[in-house]
Amino acid sequence: MSEGPPPAADGAVRRRRRRWAAAAGALLVALLAVALSYRGFPSISSLSRGGGCGCPGARKYTGMVEDCCCDYETVDAINEEVLNPILQDLVALPFFRYFKVKLWCDCPFWPDDGMCRLRDCSVCECPDNEFPEPFKKPYSGLSPENMICQEGKPEATVDRTLDTKVFKGWVETDNPWTSDDETDNAEMTYVNLQLNPERYTGYTGDSARRIWDAIYKENCPKYPSEDMCQEKKALYKLISGLHSSISVHIAYDYLLDESANLWGHNLSLLHDRVLKYPERVENLYFTYLFVLRAVTKAADYLEQAEYNTGNPEEDLKTQSLVRQLLYNHKLRSACPLPFDEAKLWQGENGPELKQEIQKQFRNISAIMDCVGCEKCRLWGKLQVLGLGTALKILFSVDGENNLNQQFQLQRNEVIALVNLLNRLSESVKFVHETGSSSQEIIKQQSFSTLQKGAS
Repeated sequence: MSEGPPPAADGAVRRRRRRWAAAAGALLVALLAVALSYRGFPSISSLSRGGGCGCPGARKYTGMVEDCCCDYETVDAINEEVLNPILQDLVALPFFRYFKVKLWCDCPFWPDDGMCRLRDCSVCECPDNEFPEPFKKPYSGLSPENMICQEGKPEATVDRTLDTKVFKGWVETDNPWTSDDETDNAEMTYVNLQLNPERYTGYTGDSARRIWDAIYKENCPKYPSEDMCQEKKALYKLISGLHSSISVHIAYDYLLDESANLWGHNLSLLHDRVLKYPERVENLYFTYLFVLRAVTKAADYLEQAEYNTGNPEEDLKTQSLVRQLLYNHKLRSACPLPFDEAKLWQGENGPELKQEIQKQFRNISAIMDCVGCEKCRLWGKLQVLGLGTALKILFSVDGENNLNQQFQLQRNEVIALVNLLNRLSESVKFVHETGSSSQEIIKQQSFSTLQKGAS
């Protein structure tokens, strides 16, 4: 018979056994907590289309995108194969690289107390000799009084086409859907978007939270299931989709280690803010298709537009890529009508409803002046202007139902529209690529936490 280990060794064994028992107990508690938290969430099938409850784990999005005319599989395939590569090249060219913006404005709603923690919050403005010379010249073209409206024909509530000869030169005009005075050039400055990427800036806390609270609670209340009309539901989904896209870009380009200036993907943030909420992913796809529809509807106008920056080679490349974007046969055959705008503003209350929603969106636009982070304000203003331009294209008769209003775009609106489409395209691509691994993210986080607890 063995005499067993000496007393010292026996004590060491007992101590190891106690540590393993403690670790096993911690593991059991953690697993029970995870199981209970999973039970606390409704299953995906039980979520209403407008529900906001989170659902952890991976989800495969399939079938038609709600309120749109394309399915998830087609969107993912066309975006990755066709649209994203074109848009990536397009926004890097001089015409779409420089955006005119009013960065310094007083917040019309509350005193600005937002502070950014990182130097990455600031915007590098362009010196006068950097941005294209043609951008400095006055706008030319016919006055609005000399143009004939192509929309608002009395025989059709919504005309899905635009006149094939609509482009008469860049004009200077305000967008009825946004609040900024785009004609006030003295207050505007040009920014190189390639030098000021949308990414994590450290802008958090009450100031940042107040922006989104004001947008949702005061101007874009969440619709209660099916009780809200289709138009207000669409506005909510557009803002939610834009919010999701911004969160995706923060997670995509995140400061992982400030001391080492190490940037990379923060997949846990992506999961916590977007992926675990099916509604947010769905609204991202909806917003992408809505903006894509606006771009394709304005195809004749955008094809004829002058993409002049004083660099003939780059300008020809811009024109070629714009045509590829507008008339790609794969897109036209797979998803010819991304979103059907003709179903909105129907009924006798249509004009009044459009005025109401237009006012709400202008308020959302004005809230961008309250963003305390300069770079966040830049991208907020650009993307809200892009969304306002999409609304203007799809519903180009203004809120007063002015039948003599000519459809026309200013250069800055087109720049904002294409950059917004690119942002949404990048978000859809990243969500599609990483969405299936969200369950693995949870496992890695849980395992890492358990290892720290057991050590």
